[in-house]
Amino acid sequence: MKISALFLVLLFCGSALFSQNEPRTTINLNGIWNFDQTINAFPPSKFTRVIPVPGLVHLATPKIEDYDKFFKRADKVVAKDQHNLYNIDYTPRYSWYRKAIFIPKNLDEREAMITIKKSQYVTQVYVNGFDMGTSVACYTPVEFPVTGAIKFGMENEILIKVGDRVWLPSDAAGGTDKEKEHYLPGIWDDVLISFTGKTRINRLLALPSVSERKVTIKAQIRNLIPAQIYVGDAMGDSVTLDIAISEKITGKVVAQQSGRFLAKRDNLTEADLEIPIAEFTNWTPDNPFLYKAIATLKNDKGTSDKLEKQFGMRDFTRKGKFFYLNGEKIILRGTNVTLQRFFEDPDCGNLVWDHEWVKKLLFDLPKKLSWNMMRICVGIAPDFWYDLADEYGIMFQNEWLYWQNHGWDDQLRKEYTDWVWSDGNHPSIAIWDAINENWDDYIGNKLIPELKKLDPTRIWDSGYMTSDQMPQDEMDEPHPYQGPMPWKSLPEFEKNPYPLGNLNFKPAVTQRIDAAGVPQLINEYGWNWLWRNGTPSKLTVNTYNYYLGPNSTPDQNRELQAYWQELETEWLRSNPNPAGVLAFCYLANNYGYTGDWFMGNIKDLIPSPTLDWFRHAFAPTAAFINLTDERYVKNSIPHESGSTLLFNLCGINNLSNTIKGTIKVRFINSAGESSKEQTLSVELDSFVRSDIPVSMVLPAETGGFVLVAEFTPDNGTRVISRRFLKIGQAANYSYYNLSPFEK
Repeated sequence: MKISALFLVLLFCGSALFSQNEPRTTINLNGIWNFDQTINAFPPSKFTRVIPVPGLVHLATPKIEDYDKFFKRADKVVAKDQHNLYNIDYTPRYSWYRKAIFIPKNLDEREAMITIKKSQYVTQVYVNGFDMGTSVACYTPVEFPVTGAIKFGMENEILIKVGDRVWLPSDAAGGTDKEKEHYLPGIWDDVLISFTGKTRINRLLALPSVSERKVTIKAQIRNLIPAQIYVGDAMGDSVTLDIAISEKITGKVVAQQSGRFLAKRDNLTEADLEIPIAEFTNWTPDNPFLYKAIATLKNDKGTSDKLEKQFGMRDFTRKGKFFYLNGEKIILRGTNVTLQRFFEDPDCGNLVWDHEWVKKLLFDLPKKLSWNMMRICVGIAPDFWYDLADEYGIMFQNEWLYWQNHGWDDQLRKEYTDWVWSDGNHPSIAIWDAINENWDDYIGNKLIPELKKLDPTRIWDSGYMTSDQMPQDEMDEPHPYQGPMPWKSLPEFEKNPYPLGNLNFKPAVTQRIDAAGVPQLINEYGWNWLWRNGTPSKLTVNTYNYYLGPNSTPDQNRELQAYWQELETEWLRSNPNPAGVLAFCYLANNYGYTGDWFMGNIKDLIPSPTLDWFRHAFAPTAAFINLTDERYVKNSIPHESGSTLLFNLCGINNLSNTIKGTIKVRFINSAGESSKEQTLSVELDSFVRSDIPVSMVLPAETGGFVLVAEFTPDNGTRVISRRFLKIGQAANYSYYNLSPFEK
């Protein structure tokens, strides 16, 4: 229920907004809980295990009974293209979490609320034996008032029951992923109990507008006073909402405002305030400057609640086919994280909740690759991931776990709406992604327009729905996979093979990208996944058999993957029409259908050659060789020794200013010796493709060569592009293994 402000108090000028006593007391329940599982819905007679919260059931000690069924380390890969959720190889169980906590006596006049930020699947909460409620939400907070069940000044028992994925009811807005085989249940985000007055700030949204120099504050006010019982009883209570906007680091207050509202009893009331900000610093990935919105709620008893949320002054909009960050055109470069798939990785452990590991994964490594965007794919992340992204500077396309399965419309509306309310403060979230590779008329044409009114500051994506199915289409996500794939027969593929390295290649998917009128964010490509030991994944056995044969080594597989990903990235980035390119996939299940680009144990985050070559393929400014590969592309015809090779270099520049530099072009033979070197001076204009013609005399010797183009921008870092060529007739061609770090 939304109501207008009864009246607006003018801007305060330096006066204190808040009382000295903190109106909200929070007890963090994270840590070690008692734990056990049962086959039926009754709690265990005794608890024989412990478990960390947050964390999924695989972290229990001693291990759960079906642990080895959830985490199988395959000896060899078996080709497979999808999995049925209901083909389970374990016994579904209820997971029980128990914790005893002491609640101080001095809180006995406060209202208590338990919050479980994320828990999957179907969560029921008991306090001191009283049933507080059940929720089917898996990706948004589960919250229940618990005041009536608490024993103040005494120890209290918190008991939480979590169900199995196969029991998730049809109406729940929880998707399935046909490339997952095990859905681990558990409490996977923070748990806390907070104490406030009778009126509390249930949700707080700080929605910035850089162009209009303001912040719109939206609050959900929960009135915990019982609803009307007798005729003439009050139906609502007058409350005052005070807002202060301050710099997060310095604490300097830059704007203040207050409004008065009528909060309906035993209900939620929405309250809006628009707050002008005269001077501020924009949030960008390069300068992730943060503010805090500090909200204080007062009723006739005094200060009832106080809540703070960090946010950034950031506009993310679109104009025509491109995205704009704070009014400036931006080309997105990055990757994907499939966190829900990683949960079933035997080496996952507690890494997802290790702040230092997450920081290295999301920021330390990606910054070296010039990435500015990630898609959190088929399932969102724990809350602190977004906090870190806000702080260190990376943007997210934040995707709900909706692929094959969804839920009932009313529940979709409920959970998606709470998703926006819960996560909408994060400047790192630039795109709400409602669906992966699917269509849903209700979501695309009814729910998203409604949610755009709640949060007009972001772009919405709706899977494969385009302008012909969705009049308010704001962007599309094409997935231009190339190469032999399960749904393409080999004879069909060989009729029109993928000319790896040909930057002018224009299949139907690229033609649609070029013709589209809205931004095209390519967020999946590269059908050549490997497990971390260098073995092809379940989906790519046939790919590696085709190009390398059935007995290829891990080193050969990694070499092909790195080269393929480099060249396919060059192909997509050399087209000036896409609004961004996000490679798939940076983090996944090591023994899954796809794979990621790390080697060894994932805790060490050792980059594979693919990530090393991405340093060059994703450079903001670069010069790519426009020639089809002759090492892996079959039936290529060798060049005549000593003949003249004519080709283009494709210059790209994702920056807003013209870039000058030099390009050194040379051949490297199998022994690593360079020849026929040329140097060109170039000037690359912003956001366009610059074709640079080159003429070179080929070496006189026969063999395999690497053609290398090294672009060095003035006062910048060298960027390498390479192509394998055959020169002269030879029985076999060997090639020099050029290092991406070679000087």
